[in-house]
Amino acid sequence: MNRDQIEGGLRNIKGRGQTALGAVSGRVRPQAEGALNQVIGGAQYAYGRGRRVAEELTHDGAALADEVERRGRHAYARGRDAYGEARHRGRAALRHAETHPTETLLAVAGLAFAAGWLLKGRR
Repeated sequence: MNRDQIEGGLRNIKGRGQTALGAVSGRVRPQAEGALNQVIGGAQYAYGRGRRVAEELTHDGAALADEVERRGRHAYARGRDAYGEARHRGRAALRHAETHPTETLLAVAGLAFAAGWLLKGRR
């Protein structure tokens, strides 16, 4: 509870008392002032409650943003590591292909034959 909620609640109660005393004494002015204090107190209480909810949402939003940042940094690091590993393996495969051209030619021919046989289908 914040200050506006407390003050608004107290002003609302004060207004109810004024309205009741005005009704008992039969005077219109205290009744009107009491009704006004009730309305103002209710509005101030509602404002305080809205402010509290906004503060909680701000806090929750900041926590969520921190979590998103943490996960983003983690995903970036994993992606950077995967890129490095793929680059390393690609260079190793290229070196192997350059040093063993016959094996590479036979492997490519075998893959092309297998792909053609699988894609040909039955006629």
